[in-house]
Amino acid sequence: MIHAYKNNGYDIVLDVNSGSVHVVDDVVFDIVTLVEDILVEKFGTAQIPEDQEGTTDEALNQEVLAKICEISDITSKYSKEDISDAVSDVLELRSNGVLYTDDVYENYVEDFKSRDTIVKALCLNIAHDCNLRCKYCFADEGEYHGRKALMSEEVGKAALDFLVANSAGRRNLEVDFFGGEPLMNWGVVKKLVEYGREIEKKHDKNFRFTLTTNGTLLNDEILEFANKEMGNIVLSIDGRKEVNDAMRPLQGGQGTYDRIVPKFKKVAESRHQLRYFVRGTFTHNNLDFSEDVKHLVELGFKQISVEPVVASPDDWYAFKDEDIPIILEEYDKLAKYYIEKHKKGEGFNFFHFNIDLAGGPCVAKRLSGCGSGCEYLGVTPWGDLYPCHQFVGNEDFIMGNVFEGIKRTDIRDMFKESNVYSRPDCQKCFARYYCSGGCAANAYNFNGDINTTYKHGCELQRKRIECAIMIKAALAE
Repeated sequence: MIHAYKNNGYDIVLDVNSGSVHVVDDVVFDIVTLVEDILVEKFGTAQIPEDQEGTTDEALNQEVLAKICEISDITSKYSKEDISDAVSDVLELRSNGVLYTDDVYENYVEDFKSRDTIVKALCLNIAHDCNLRCKYCFADEGEYHGRKALMSEEVGKAALDFLVANSAGRRNLEVDFFGGEPLMNWGVVKKLVEYGREIEKKHDKNFRFTLTTNGTLLNDEILEFANKEMGNIVLSIDGRKEVNDAMRPLQGGQGTYDRIVPKFKKVAESRHQLRYFVRGTFTHNNLDFSEDVKHLVELGFKQISVEPVVASPDDWYAFKDEDIPIILEEYDKLAKYYIEKHKKGEGFNFFHFNIDLAGGPCVAKRLSGCGSGCEYLGVTPWGDLYPCHQFVGNEDFIMGNVFEGIKRTDIRDMFKESNVYSRPDCQKCFARYYCSGGCAANAYNFNGDINTTYKHGCELQRKRIECAIMIKAALAE
Protein backbone atom coordinates (compact mmCIF):
# COMPACT_ATOMS: atom_id res chain seq x y z
CA MET A 1 0.00 0.00 0.00
CA ILE A 2 1.35 3.41 -0.97
CA HIS A 3 0.22 7.00 -0.56
CA ALA A 4 1.34 9.44 -3.26
CA TYR A 5 0.70 13.15 -2.85
CA LYS A 6 1.99 16.58 -3.81
CA ASN A 7 2.75 19.28 -1.27
CA ASN A 8 4.64 22.56 -1.54
CA GLY A 9 6.27 21.54 -4.84
CA TYR A 10 7.35 18.10 -3.66
CA ASP A 11 6.18 14.80 -5.16
CA ILE A 12 6.11 12.36 -2.27
CA VAL A 13 5.45 8.63 -2.15
CA LEU A 14 4.96 6.98 1.23
CA ASP A 15 5.21 3.22 1.47
CA VAL A 16 2.71 2.74 4.27
CA ASN A 17 3.80 -0.60 5.69
CA SER A 18 7.55 0.00 5.74
CA GLY A 19 7.35 3.72 6.47
CA SER A 20 9.77 4.45 3.62
CA VAL A 21 9.41 7.91 2.11
CA HIS A 22 10.47 8.70 -1.44
CA VAL A 23 10.72 12.18 -2.92
CA VAL A 24 10.37 11.53 -6.64
CA ASP A 25 10.23 13.31 -9.98
CA ASP A 26 7.03 13.91 -11.92
CA VAL A 27 7.25 10.85 -14.13
CA VAL A 28 7.77 8.43 -11.23
CA PHE A 29 4.95 10.14 -9.36
CA ASP A 30 2.61 9.69 -12.33
CA ILE A 31 3.33 5.99 -12.77
CA VAL A 32 3.78 4.70 -9.22
CA THR A 33 0.10 3.95 -8.59
CA LEU A 34 -0.31 2.56 -12.11
CA VAL A 35 2.52 0.12 -11.47
CA GLU A 36 0.90 -0.97 -8.23
CA ASP A 37 -2.41 -1.63 -10.00
CA ILE A 38 -0.69 -3.59 -12.78
CA LEU A 39 1.23 -5.76 -10.30
CA VAL A 40 -1.92 -6.48 -8.29
CA GLU A 41 -3.76 -7.45 -11.47
CA LYS A 42 -0.94 -9.76 -12.55
CA PHE A 43 0.12 -11.33 -9.24
CA GLY A 44 -2.78 -10.60 -6.88
CA THR A 45 -0.43 -8.43 -4.82
CA ALA A 46 2.10 -5.67 -5.47
CA GLN A 47 4.55 -7.11 -2.96
CA ILE A 48 7.57 -9.02 -4.18
CA PRO A 49 7.87 -12.62 -2.96
CA GLU A 50 10.48 -13.11 -0.23
CA ASP A 51 12.54 -15.46 -2.37
CA GLN A 52 12.82 -12.79 -5.07
CA GLU A 53 13.78 -9.80 -2.90
CA GLY A 54 16.73 -7.90 -4.32
CA THR A 55 16.33 -9.38 -7.79
CA THR A 56 15.44 -7.59 -11.02
CA ASP A 57 13.40 -8.89 -13.93
CA GLU A 58 13.85 -7.14 -17.26
CA ALA A 59 10.92 -9.00 -18.79
CA LEU A 60 8.65 -7.69 -16.02
CA ASN A 61 9.98 -4.18 -16.60
CA GLN A 62 9.04 -4.36 -20.26
CA GLU A 63 5.64 -5.88 -19.53
CA VAL A 64 4.78 -3.17 -17.02
CA LEU A 65 6.03 -0.47 -19.37
CA ALA A 66 3.88 -1.79 -22.22
CA LYS A 67 0.81 -1.97 -19.99
CA ILE A 68 1.28 1.60 -18.74
CA CYS A 69 1.50 2.90 -22.28
CA GLU A 70 -1.59 0.92 -23.19
CA ILE A 71 -3.88 2.05 -20.36
CA SER A 72 -2.82 5.69 -19.99
CA ASP A 73 -1.96 8.72 -22.10
CA ILE A 74 1.31 9.18 -20.26
CA THR A 75 3.33 9.16 -23.49
CA SER A 76 1.80 12.53 -24.29
CA LYS A 77 3.63 13.97 -21.27
CA TYR A 78 6.93 12.06 -21.22
CA SER A 79 9.20 10.24 -23.62
CA LYS A 80 9.09 6.46 -23.66
CA GLU A 81 12.69 6.40 -22.49
CA ASP A 82 11.84 8.50 -19.41
CA ILE A 83 8.86 6.29 -18.65
CA SER A 84 11.03 3.18 -19.02
CA ASP A 85 13.62 4.59 -16.61
CA ALA A 86 10.87 5.43 -14.12
CA VAL A 87 9.44 1.90 -14.30
CA SER A 88 12.89 0.47 -13.67
CA ASP A 89 13.38 2.76 -10.68
CA VAL A 90 10.01 1.82 -9.18
CA LEU A 91 10.52 -1.91 -9.63
CA GLU A 92 14.02 -1.63 -8.16
CA LEU A 93 12.57 0.00 -5.04
CA ARG A 94 10.09 -2.86 -4.89
CA SER A 95 12.94 -5.37 -5.12
CA ASN A 96 14.81 -3.57 -2.34
CA GLY A 97 11.83 -3.94 -0.01
CA VAL A 98 10.99 -0.24 0.33
CA LEU A 99 7.97 0.01 -1.95
CA TYR A 100 4.69 -1.96 -2.10
CA THR A 101 5.75 -3.81 1.04
CA ASP A 102 3.67 -6.30 2.96
CA ASP A 103 1.87 -5.54 6.21
CA VAL A 104 4.03 -7.19 8.88
CA TYR A 105 1.99 -5.85 11.80
CA GLU A 106 -1.30 -7.62 11.13
CA ASN A 107 0.16 -11.02 12.02
CA TYR A 108 1.40 -9.51 15.27
CA VAL A 109 -1.92 -8.11 16.44
CA GLU A 110 -3.24 -11.30 18.10
CA ASP A 111 -0.14 -11.55 20.29
CA PHE A 112 -0.45 -7.84 20.92
CA LYS A 113 -4.03 -8.16 22.18
CA SER A 114 -3.03 -10.88 24.65
CA ARG A 115 -0.13 -8.90 26.12
CA ASP A 116 0.16 -8.39 29.87
CA THR A 117 -1.50 -5.21 31.11
CA ILE A 118 1.05 -2.89 32.67
CA VAL A 119 -0.10 0.54 33.87
CA LYS A 120 2.49 3.13 32.85
CA ALA A 121 0.76 6.46 33.40
CA LEU A 122 -1.96 8.20 35.38
CA CYS A 123 -3.76 11.46 34.79
CA LEU A 124 -4.64 12.76 38.26
CA ASN A 125 -7.64 15.09 38.15
CA ILE A 126 -6.25 16.91 41.14
CA ALA A 127 -9.03 19.52 41.01
CA HIS A 128 -12.56 19.26 39.71
CA ASP A 129 -12.81 23.01 39.83
CA CYS A 130 -11.52 25.89 37.73
CA ASN A 131 -11.23 29.66 37.94
CA LEU A 132 -11.77 30.06 34.18
CA ARG A 133 -14.89 29.62 32.11
CA CYS A 134 -13.46 28.44 28.79
CA LYS A 135 -16.23 28.28 26.21
CA TYR A 136 -15.15 24.92 24.73
CA CYS A 137 -14.24 23.13 27.98
CA PHE A 138 -14.96 19.39 27.66
CA ALA A 139 -14.67 19.15 31.46
CA ASP A 140 -17.76 21.30 32.16
CA GLU A 141 -15.90 24.17 33.86
CA GLY A 142 -13.67 21.62 35.57
CA GLU A 143 -16.51 19.71 37.23
CA TYR A 144 -16.72 16.90 34.63
CA HIS A 145 -20.52 17.00 34.70
CA GLY A 146 -20.46 16.09 38.37
CA ARG A 147 -19.50 18.04 41.44
CA LYS A 148 -16.68 20.33 42.48
CA ALA A 149 -13.97 18.54 44.42
CA LEU A 150 -10.29 18.67 45.26
CA MET A 151 -8.24 15.48 45.47
CA SER A 152 -7.10 14.70 49.00
CA GLU A 153 -3.57 13.72 49.91
CA GLU A 154 -4.90 10.28 50.90
CA VAL A 155 -6.47 9.62 47.47
CA GLY A 156 -3.41 10.94 45.65
CA LYS A 157 -1.03 8.74 47.60
CA ALA A 158 -3.26 5.73 46.97
CA ALA A 159 -3.14 6.56 43.25
CA LEU A 160 0.66 6.55 43.25
CA ASP A 161 0.69 3.30 45.22
CA PHE A 162 -1.73 1.81 42.68
CA LEU A 163 0.54 2.87 39.82
CA VAL A 164 3.60 1.30 41.42
CA ALA A 165 1.71 -1.92 42.22
CA ASN A 166 0.39 -2.28 38.67
CA SER A 167 3.49 -1.24 36.73
CA ALA A 168 5.23 -4.63 36.99
CA GLY A 169 8.87 -4.32 35.95
CA ARG A 170 8.49 -0.95 34.23
CA ARG A 171 10.73 1.62 35.90
CA ASN A 172 9.71 4.92 34.29
CA LEU A 173 6.20 6.04 35.23
CA GLU A 174 4.22 9.11 34.16
CA VAL A 175 1.90 11.20 36.33
CA ASP A 176 0.12 14.29 34.99
CA PHE A 177 -1.50 16.75 37.38
CA PHE A 178 -4.63 17.82 35.56
CA GLY A 179 -7.93 19.55 36.22
CA GLY A 180 -9.94 21.76 36.16
CA GLU A 181 -7.06 23.87 37.35
CA PRO A 182 -4.42 21.93 39.33
CA LEU A 183 -2.97 25.04 40.95
CA MET A 184 -6.22 25.39 42.92
CA ASN A 185 -4.94 22.34 44.84
CA TRP A 186 -1.25 23.12 44.75
CA GLY A 187 -0.55 22.07 48.33
CA VAL A 188 -1.64 18.51 47.57
CA VAL A 189 0.33 18.51 44.31
CA LYS A 190 3.52 19.31 46.25
CA LYS A 191 2.84 16.63 48.86
CA LEU A 192 2.20 14.00 46.18
CA VAL A 193 5.43 14.84 44.37
CA GLU A 194 7.31 14.54 47.66
CA TYR A 195 5.60 11.20 48.36
CA GLY A 196 6.44 10.00 44.87
CA ARG A 197 10.12 10.81 45.39
CA GLU A 198 10.05 8.78 48.61
CA ILE A 199 8.47 5.63 47.20
CA GLU A 200 10.32 5.62 43.88
CA LYS A 201 13.57 4.86 45.69
CA LYS A 202 11.98 2.04 47.66
CA HIS A 203 10.49 0.38 44.57
CA ASP A 204 13.20 1.23 42.01
CA LYS A 205 10.83 3.45 40.02
CA ASN A 206 11.28 6.84 38.41
CA PHE A 207 8.29 9.20 38.40
CA ARG A 208 8.07 11.79 35.65
CA PHE A 209 5.58 14.40 36.81
CA THR A 210 3.90 16.87 34.46
CA LEU A 211 1.59 19.80 35.09
CA THR A 212 -1.17 21.22 32.88
CA THR A 213 -2.24 24.72 33.94
CA ASN A 214 -4.02 27.84 32.74
CA GLY A 215 -1.28 29.81 34.49
CA THR A 216 -3.42 32.41 36.20
CA LEU A 217 -2.30 31.31 39.68
CA LEU A 218 1.32 30.70 38.70
CA ASN A 219 3.92 32.47 40.85
CA ASP A 220 7.67 32.34 41.44
CA GLU A 221 7.41 29.80 44.27
CA ILE A 222 5.32 27.41 42.17
CA LEU A 223 7.61 27.84 39.18
CA GLU A 224 10.71 27.10 41.24
CA PHE A 225 9.20 23.86 42.51
CA ALA A 226 7.88 22.90 39.05
CA ASN A 227 11.25 23.50 37.43
CA LYS A 228 12.84 21.20 39.96
CA GLU A 229 10.24 18.43 39.88
CA MET A 230 8.10 18.60 36.74
CA GLY A 231 9.39 16.90 33.61
CA ASN A 232 7.03 18.97 31.48
CA ILE A 233 4.65 21.89 31.92
CA VAL A 234 1.70 22.47 29.58
CA LEU A 235 0.56 26.11 29.50
CA SER A 236 -2.89 26.86 28.09
CA ILE A 237 -3.19 29.84 25.73
CA ASP A 238 -5.07 30.06 22.44
CA GLY A 239 -2.83 32.55 20.64
CA ARG A 240 -3.70 36.14 19.78
CA LYS A 241 -5.14 38.26 22.58
CA GLU A 242 -8.56 38.65 20.97
CA VAL A 243 -8.82 34.92 20.26
CA ASN A 244 -7.63 33.83 23.69
CA ASP A 245 -9.77 36.27 25.65
CA ALA A 246 -12.91 35.45 23.70
CA MET A 247 -12.64 31.75 24.54
CA ARG A 248 -10.70 31.63 27.83
CA PRO A 249 -12.18 34.25 30.20
CA LEU A 250 -12.12 34.35 33.98
CA GLN A 251 -15.31 33.63 35.90
CA GLY A 252 -16.21 37.30 35.73
CA GLY A 253 -15.71 37.45 31.98
CA GLN A 254 -12.37 39.27 32.03
CA GLY A 255 -9.67 38.17 29.58
CA THR A 256 -6.63 36.23 30.70
CA TYR A 257 -4.06 37.03 28.00
CA ASP A 258 -2.38 39.98 29.73
CA ARG A 259 -2.19 38.07 32.98
CA ILE A 260 -0.66 34.85 31.65
CA VAL A 261 1.70 35.90 28.82
CA PRO A 262 4.43 37.39 31.08
CA LYS A 263 4.23 34.30 33.31
CA PHE A 264 4.44 31.92 30.37
CA LYS A 265 7.44 33.74 28.96
CA LYS A 266 9.14 33.35 32.33
CA VAL A 267 8.38 29.61 32.34
CA ALA A 268 9.83 29.17 28.84
CA GLU A 269 12.98 31.15 29.62
CA SER A 270 13.53 29.49 33.01
CA ARG A 271 13.33 26.07 31.35
CA HIS A 272 15.71 27.14 28.57
CA GLN A 273 12.94 26.79 25.95
CA LEU A 274 12.66 23.06 26.67
CA ARG A 275 10.34 20.75 28.62
CA TYR A 276 7.20 22.82 28.20
CA PHE A 277 4.44 23.46 25.66
CA VAL A 278 2.17 26.41 25.14
CA ARG A 279 -1.00 24.64 24.15
CA GLY A 280 -3.97 26.24 22.43
CA THR A 281 -7.28 25.28 20.88
CA PHE A 282 -8.68 26.67 17.65
CA THR A 283 -12.35 26.67 16.74
CA HIS A 284 -14.77 27.67 13.99
CA ASN A 285 -14.16 31.27 15.08
CA ASN A 286 -10.43 31.34 14.30
CA LEU A 287 -9.99 29.13 11.28
CA ASP A 288 -6.91 31.23 10.49
CA PHE A 289 -5.18 29.50 13.39
CA SER A 290 -1.80 29.60 11.66
CA GLU A 291 -1.81 33.27 12.66
CA ASP A 292 -2.16 32.21 16.30
CA VAL A 293 0.83 29.89 15.96
CA LYS A 294 2.82 32.72 14.35
CA HIS A 295 1.81 35.02 17.20
CA LEU A 296 3.08 32.53 19.78
CA VAL A 297 6.35 32.24 17.86
CA GLU A 298 6.67 36.03 17.78
CA LEU A 299 6.19 36.10 21.55
CA GLY A 300 9.30 33.92 21.77
CA PHE A 301 7.84 30.49 22.44
CA LYS A 302 9.67 27.54 20.90
CA GLN A 303 7.44 24.63 21.99
CA ILE A 304 3.94 25.04 20.58
CA SER A 305 0.80 22.94 20.18
CA VAL A 306 -2.43 24.37 18.79
CA GLU A 307 -5.15 21.74 18.60
CA PRO A 308 -8.48 21.58 16.75
CA VAL A 309 -11.49 21.81 19.01
CA VAL A 310 -13.55 18.65 19.49
CA ALA A 311 -17.16 19.65 20.00
CA SER A 312 -20.74 18.63 19.42
CA PRO A 313 -21.98 19.76 15.99
CA ASP A 314 -24.58 21.84 17.83
CA ASP A 315 -21.98 23.96 19.61
CA TRP A 316 -21.57 27.42 18.09
CA TYR A 317 -17.77 27.09 17.99
CA ALA A 318 -17.74 23.59 16.42
CA PHE A 319 -16.28 22.95 12.99
CA LYS A 320 -18.63 22.65 10.06
CA ASP A 321 -17.94 20.39 7.09
CA GLU A 322 -17.21 23.43 4.94
CA ASP A 323 -14.51 24.53 7.43
CA ILE A 324 -12.32 21.50 6.77
CA PRO A 325 -10.81 22.62 3.42
CA ILE A 326 -9.96 25.97 5.03
CA ILE A 327 -8.23 24.22 7.94
CA LEU A 328 -6.27 21.97 5.58
CA GLU A 329 -5.01 25.03 3.74
CA GLU A 330 -4.01 26.60 7.04
CA TYR A 331 -1.83 23.58 7.83
CA ASP A 332 -0.13 24.04 4.46
CA LYS A 333 0.49 27.70 5.27
CA LEU A 334 1.85 26.78 8.67
CA ALA A 335 4.15 24.14 7.19
CA LYS A 336 5.68 26.71 4.81
CA TYR A 337 6.16 29.15 7.67
CA TYR A 338 7.74 26.38 9.75
CA ILE A 339 10.27 25.63 7.00
CA GLU A 340 11.01 29.32 6.49
CA LYS A 341 11.74 29.87 10.17
CA HIS A 342 13.96 26.79 10.42
CA LYS A 343 15.98 27.76 7.38
CA LYS A 344 16.56 31.17 8.96
CA GLY A 345 17.86 29.54 12.13
CA GLU A 346 14.74 30.66 14.01
CA GLY A 347 13.12 27.24 14.30
CA PHE A 348 10.41 26.20 16.70
CA ASN A 349 8.71 22.92 17.52
CA PHE A 350 5.09 22.44 16.46
CA PHE A 351 3.69 19.35 18.14
CA HIS A 352 1.67 18.05 15.19
CA PHE A 353 4.60 18.29 12.81
CA ASN A 354 6.74 16.01 15.00
CA ILE A 355 7.45 12.80 13.11
CA ASP A 356 10.32 10.29 13.28
CA LEU A 357 10.86 8.60 9.94
CA ALA A 358 13.94 6.64 10.99
CA GLY A 359 12.83 5.17 14.31
CA GLY A 360 9.56 6.33 15.74
CA PRO A 361 7.26 4.60 18.22
CA CYS A 362 7.41 0.89 18.99
CA VAL A 363 4.98 -1.51 17.34
CA ALA A 364 2.56 -1.47 20.30
CA LYS A 365 2.40 2.33 20.18
CA ARG A 366 1.82 2.32 16.43
CA LEU A 367 -1.07 -0.10 16.80
CA SER A 368 -2.84 1.24 19.88
CA GLY A 369 -1.75 4.81 20.49
CA CYS A 370 -1.90 6.27 24.00
CA GLY A 371 -2.85 3.00 25.71
CA SER A 372 -5.96 4.44 27.34
CA GLY A 373 -7.94 1.99 29.42
CA CYS A 374 -5.05 -0.37 30.04
CA GLU A 375 -1.68 1.40 30.17
CA TYR A 376 -2.97 4.90 30.88
CA LEU A 377 -5.83 5.75 33.28
CA GLY A 378 -7.59 8.82 34.61
CA VAL A 379 -8.22 9.29 38.34
CA THR A 380 -10.98 11.45 39.86
CA PRO A 381 -10.60 13.44 43.10
CA TRP A 382 -12.32 10.63 45.01
CA GLY A 383 -10.19 7.91 43.43
CA ASP A 384 -12.38 6.41 40.69
CA LEU A 385 -10.44 4.99 37.72
CA TYR A 386 -11.48 5.77 34.15
CA PRO A 387 -9.93 4.78 30.79
CA CYS A 388 -8.65 8.36 30.46
CA HIS A 389 -9.46 11.89 31.59
CA GLN A 390 -11.85 12.39 28.68
CA PHE A 391 -14.14 9.59 29.89
CA VAL A 392 -14.39 11.04 33.39
CA GLY A 393 -18.01 11.80 34.22
CA ASN A 394 -19.43 8.94 32.14
CA GLU A 395 -20.11 6.43 34.90
CA ASP A 396 -20.48 3.58 32.43
CA PHE A 397 -16.69 3.71 32.21
CA ILE A 398 -15.77 3.57 35.90
CA MET A 399 -13.22 0.74 35.99
CA GLY A 400 -12.59 0.61 39.74
CA ASN A 401 -10.79 2.82 42.23
CA VAL A 402 -7.27 3.40 43.52
CA PHE A 403 -7.97 1.63 46.83
CA GLU A 404 -9.37 -1.61 45.43
CA GLY A 405 -7.88 -1.64 41.92
CA ILE A 406 -9.48 -2.56 38.60
CA LYS A 407 -12.91 -4.16 39.02
CA ARG A 408 -14.27 -3.83 35.48
CA THR A 409 -11.75 -5.97 33.63
CA ASP A 410 -14.22 -6.09 30.72
CA ILE A 411 -13.65 -2.37 30.11
CA ARG A 412 -9.91 -2.86 30.32
CA ASP A 413 -10.06 -5.75 27.86
CA MET A 414 -12.22 -3.76 25.44
CA PHE A 415 -9.55 -1.05 25.29
CA LYS A 416 -6.74 -3.59 25.26
CA GLU A 417 -8.18 -5.21 22.12
CA SER A 418 -8.78 -1.88 20.35
CA ASN A 419 -6.21 -1.10 17.68
CA VAL A 420 -5.88 0.02 14.06
CA TYR A 421 -7.13 -3.36 12.83
CA SER A 422 -10.29 -3.25 14.93
CA ARG A 423 -11.31 0.05 13.30
CA PRO A 424 -12.69 -0.54 9.79
CA ASP A 425 -11.93 3.01 8.65
CA CYS A 426 -8.23 2.48 9.35
CA GLN A 427 -7.82 -0.45 6.99
CA LYS A 428 -7.19 1.65 3.89
CA CYS A 429 -5.82 4.76 5.59
CA PHE A 430 -2.18 5.65 4.98
CA ALA A 431 -1.95 7.42 8.34
CA ARG A 432 -2.86 4.51 10.57
CA TYR A 433 0.64 3.80 11.90
CA TYR A 434 1.16 7.48 12.73
CA CYS A 435 -2.15 8.23 14.47
CA SER A 436 -2.67 4.67 15.77
CA GLY A 437 -6.39 4.85 15.09
CA GLY A 438 -6.98 8.20 16.74
CA CYS A 439 -8.59 9.09 20.04
CA ALA A 440 -10.87 6.42 21.57
CA ALA A 441 -12.79 9.05 23.53
CA ASN A 442 -13.57 11.06 20.40
CA ALA A 443 -14.65 7.89 18.60
CA TYR A 444 -16.97 6.94 21.45
CA ASN A 445 -18.41 10.42 21.93
CA PHE A 446 -19.27 10.79 18.25
CA ASN A 447 -20.19 7.21 17.36
CA GLY A 448 -20.82 5.33 20.59
CA ASP A 449 -18.02 2.86 19.81
CA ILE A 450 -14.29 3.11 20.55
CA ASN A 451 -13.56 0.96 17.50
CA THR A 452 -14.63 3.68 15.10
CA THR A 453 -13.03 6.95 14.07
CA TYR A 454 -13.83 10.63 14.42
CA LYS A 455 -14.29 11.92 10.86
CA HIS A 456 -12.98 15.46 11.23
CA GLY A 457 -10.10 14.29 13.37
CA CYS A 458 -9.00 11.83 10.68
CA GLU A 459 -9.12 14.43 7.92
CA LEU A 460 -6.96 16.85 9.88
CA GLN A 461 -4.54 14.17 11.03
CA ARG A 462 -3.90 13.00 7.49
CA LYS A 463 -3.06 16.55 6.42
CA ARG A 464 -0.73 17.08 9.38
CA ILE A 465 1.16 13.90 8.55
CA GLU A 466 1.49 14.93 4.90
CA CYS A 467 2.85 18.28 6.02
CA ALA A 468 5.23 16.71 8.52
CA ILE A 469 6.72 14.40 5.89
CA MET A 470 7.03 17.26 3.40
CA ILE A 471 8.85 19.34 6.04
CA LYS A 472 11.37 16.53 6.48
CA ALA A 473 12.00 16.56 2.73
CA ALA A 474 12.36 20.34 2.61
CA LEU A 475 14.73 20.57 5.55
CA ALA A 476 16.88 17.70 4.23
CA GLU A 477 17.87 19.73 1.17
